[in-house]
Amino acid sequence: MAGIYIHIPFCRQACHYCDFHFSTSMKKKDDMVLALAKEIAMRKNEFANEMVETIYFGGGTPSVLTNAEIELLIDAVYSNYSVTHDPEITLEANSDDLSVERIAELSASPVNRLSIGVQSFFEDDLKMMNRAHNAEQADTCLNEAVKYFDNISVDLIYGVPGMTNERWLYNVNKALSFGIPHISSYALTVEPKTALDKFVKKGLIAQPSDEVAQEHFQLLVDTLEANGFIHYELSNFGKEGYFSKNNTAYWLGKKYLGIGPSAHSYDGIHRSWNIANNSLYLKEIEEDKLPAETEKLTPADSYNEYVMTGLRTIWGVSVQRVHDELGNLFSSYLLKESDKFINQGLLVNDNGIIKTTREGKFLADGIASDLFYVS
Repeated sequence: MAGIYIHIPFCRQACHYCDFHFSTSMKKKDDMVLALAKEIAMRKNEFANEMVETIYFGGGTPSVLTNAEIELLIDAVYSNYSVTHDPEITLEANSDDLSVERIAELSASPVNRLSIGVQSFFEDDLKMMNRAHNAEQADTCLNEAVKYFDNISVDLIYGVPGMTNERWLYNVNKALSFGIPHISSYALTVEPKTALDKFVKKGLIAQPSDEVAQEHFQLLVDTLEANGFIHYELSNFGKEGYFSKNNTAYWLGKKYLGIGPSAHSYDGIHRSWNIANNSLYLKEIEEDKLPAETEKLTPADSYNEYVMTGLRTIWGVSVQRVHDELGNLFSSYLLKESDKFINQGLLVNDNGIIKTTREGKFLADGIASDLFYVS
């Protein structure tokens, strides 16, 4: 089983915290859709022996595409790949794009899962982030979306400067009030060269606090687990049967194909990535060239990636899998290096599966980097 990710590199406006690849100009949108469909066809041989179980529209803001454009790309996948009878087809969407009419139209399309970027239900938070939607639109679109879609995820951001615990819990409980089965939540991070980075350096916005973010994270975990959600990955919470199949495949090391500028692919041995430039991407595809660079993963690369992804999930890192796939050198290294974190109560060895404890979850990425094998 494998997945296809389609990157839609357009947004109506730039969020202050975002460092993903996108353009706010829609001039090349029509050409881009045709190029994406062409790349899908050009790369069909890469998945000749694979069954596609997920199609994921990410970005950018995929909901800037029309339904006809979305269906054209889905049709391109079906025309060139073997697809399971009931694939998970996810569309990332912004609240301002999800009018009552648009939601009804989408429900009649092959899209069966929405990932809605709400981030906050407070107007001042949304303005600080420079989100394209307002709080009223977030409320309206979720009220409408649950009438048509069973499988919905909502994105929320915590650790926002000035956000009290009470405001954060309001956001969490507001999301829960719609009865949605999945929440993805991330700490506000200051990425280099973003507008937020400039504002923080100028003192216009306070530097996000790690302590506040950790407190918000624990409140999030407590509240969602009390409401029947499973904390299956560091930033993701789902009801039973509603885990993201697309993202779970990444974390479990399954193959995926990344279509579009800046998109990444993985075949189990190699990792590749497309050029992060819309004009150059379009030029290369027009000339029947794949605008990608490829690297073969070393054993150390494979070990480090498995540790990074595994520690973020409830499935942890299997010592036996490391031994079977990479040898005794790496499995022994994993056991030796994890000891200090086990002694600190941040990791546990559960019958050969290394996992984070409740106290270690928020620190998973940092712990993983300390477990990396550096030759």
